Amino acid sequence: MASRNKVALVGAGRMGSAMAAGWLGAERNALPPEDLILVCPRVSDSARPLVDRYNLKVVETLDAKTAAEVGRVVVAVKPQVFPKIAPALSEVVREDALIISVLAGTGLTALGRVFPGRPVIRVMPNTPGSIGKGINVAVANAAGDIPENRKAAEDLAGVTGPVEWLDEERLMDAATGVSGSGPAYVFLFCEALAKAGEAEGLPADLAERLAVATVAGAGALLEDGLKNGTADAAALRKAVTSPKGTTQAALDVLMAPGALPALVRNAVAAAERRSRELGADTD
Repeated sequence: MASRNKVALVGAGRMGSAMAAGWLGAERNALPPEDLILVCPRVSDSARPLVDRYNLKVVETLDAKTAAEVGRVVVAVKPQVFPKIAPALSEVVREDALIISVLAGTGLTALGRVFPGRPVIRVMPNTPGSIGKGINVAVANAAGDIPENRKAAEDLAGVTGPVEWLDEERLMDAATGVSGSGPAYVFLFCEALAKAGEAEGLPADLAERLAVATVAGAGALLEDGLKNGTADAAALRKAVTSPKGTTQAALDVLMAPGALPALVRNAVAAAERRSRELGADTD
């Protein structure tokens, strides 16, 4: 039977599986296992436990009969795979089906050519979403930009983290540079911090534990400050910095002209530029 609530998850790799796990395990807006269909040529290692635990329906491709049952289609394949499966999907997806895409670098224009007339919402998650600690940025086409569709996208993407909406799709490239690629910047800083501790004589395993705990704890303080409105990043930095102390000595190096703030600005700009290039290739 056709249902607005049934979901076809096209692609069940790491991010797709993380979303599916959230839908099936969420206390609110939980998705019953019978309302989820995995569309993938083979079940990945990350999806296998879900398939076995919930006895999920798995199909290699979405045929017309199965597609007729589905009101929401979440596309979570790799961007290079999408052109190979797009024609077949376009033929069978219902005219009123909501399309939610987590494809990197594939814009609303390209998605609209594959799914003409359908409501489409583009969502950009990030890797912490795999443990429910991510952030999503979303933008919709005209058909998709209604409260009912926004809520559906928030219910589905929200299991990986909050959903922030953009009014202009062009800002998706900037968001990619900050939150999409951003976890890698933090990982690199943590890696560099551990290596610096090791260079000063700390055992490698201890330096790594100290660096990871420091980055995780600082992130938790930032999150708490944002949630409670008590402090932002600049305020927290100033609070931990004593005049002429050790932290100030380190920050004098990190904040020197051309140092960390300038490097991060250039890094985000490079990611934004590359995101625009990838979008131009698909659009």
